[in-house]
Amino acid sequence: MGTLETNPPASRGARLPREAMDNRVMSSARLPEHATVMANEQVWMEGAAIEQLARVATYEGCARAVGMPDLHPGPTVPIGVALGFDGRIMPALVGGDAGCGARVITFAKLKLSGDRLERRVREQTEAPPLPEVDPVAALRAVWREGPRGLCRVPGVPASLVELAQRSDADASDNLPASGELPEAFAELAANYGSSLGSVGGGNHFLELSQIDAVYGNANASTQAKDRWGLRRGDFAVLAHSGSRGLGRALALRWGQRCLTSPADRDAYLTELAGACRFARANRLVLCWRMLDAIGAAKPGRLRGSFDLTHNDVNLERANGRDLWVHRKGCAPAHADQPTVVLGTRGTASYVMRGLGHEGCLCSVAHGAGRRMTRSEARAKVAHKHKRKTLTRTASGSRVICDDKNLLYEEHPDAYKDVEVVVDSLEQAGAATRVAALMPLVTVKR
Repeated sequence: MGTLETNPPASRGARLPREAMDNRVMSSARLPEHATVMANEQVWMEGAAIEQLARVATYEGCARAVGMPDLHPGPTVPIGVALGFDGRIMPALVGGDAGCGARVITFAKLKLSGDRLERRVREQTEAPPLPEVDPVAALRAVWREGPRGLCRVPGVPASLVELAQRSDADASDNLPASGELPEAFAELAANYGSSLGSVGGGNHFLELSQIDAVYGNANASTQAKDRWGLRRGDFAVLAHSGSRGLGRALALRWGQRCLTSPADRDAYLTELAGACRFARANRLVLCWRMLDAIGAAKPGRLRGSFDLTHNDVNLERANGRDLWVHRKGCAPAHADQPTVVLGTRGTASYVMRGLGHEGCLCSVAHGAGRRMTRSEARAKVAHKHKRKTLTRTASGSRVICDDKNLLYEEHPDAYKDVEVVVDSLEQAGAATRVAALMPLVTVKR
């Protein structure tokens, strides 16, 4: 692994110099030539994140490094980055949240509102997700098959089975076969299986939204309606979660290894595929829980759905060569692929259509991106806002969260402006906005 020693440290909170590159992708002078940051002059960018990106870009074999406009520092690796490596895979760059991603399901009518809606969602999300299901059997099934594995597990509710049967059309599974659950994970299989259908901590959430706007010309709007079920005034369920404890176990198992042999790469990719399938199933169960709470868990009522993964690695073509593209808190955006840039509990999330820009490693930001650390948010938000006001947002949406720290840490003030992030992605030629999803109820556990 390389280290960056020649450049002075970037200052905290620095903005990027405006050096235009291909398709208006912006680059920092502190970065190597093969590294860029997709951010216009309005994006607030923390210097520590640039430093981390610069360091990772010097790792042996790194041919392309792209920081998203939501780029922010992680413990060792920046979050909001796509990294293309020649001939090698580095599991540490995927990290402990392997398989993390988002699922969107759209539907037409919502019959509940106000306190009654909040009460139903709270009751459903407080109850055990799948009380009649053997957690070990569920884990083994979704490890092998993803959401469709739920169809063969005794005790899974019929409405969830129907939803799982449709899942292949929602998210093409091009992952390698994951086989049986490895013995390394078998000891805690019951714990992992019991977490199926749970949100998790950090920035993960389950949300009911209204489709506030549909963008583009008439053809683009028709495509959004027909392909993804996005109609202005309709509704969407949005789940952002991952593989829960499995991803952490996978990261610990593979550590800081650099995988260059086909055998080692295949072994890791097989286990990563199992974690990603679990994460997809987890998001489907989460969406089903919300749909069930509002009486909409019937396939005939649903318009469209898609699922995408933020933390994984794939062999992809970029600039005339095959690279192992590692995404860390970063969404794929291949040509005509639907993706979603996550806002906060008080701001819109944006469905976007990928443009397949190889200079960006066919990637976009996965969200607004933090502008405060969690400790900073606890101190600053607690000073500015009383706790009793944190379960309602300025836009009128409701927040269901019993964790005081999460209410502070995930406050909209702790994040960058998602509008500026989306503007940067469009200016870079990475994707174009399709629809805005405004939160009505956000669940954080």
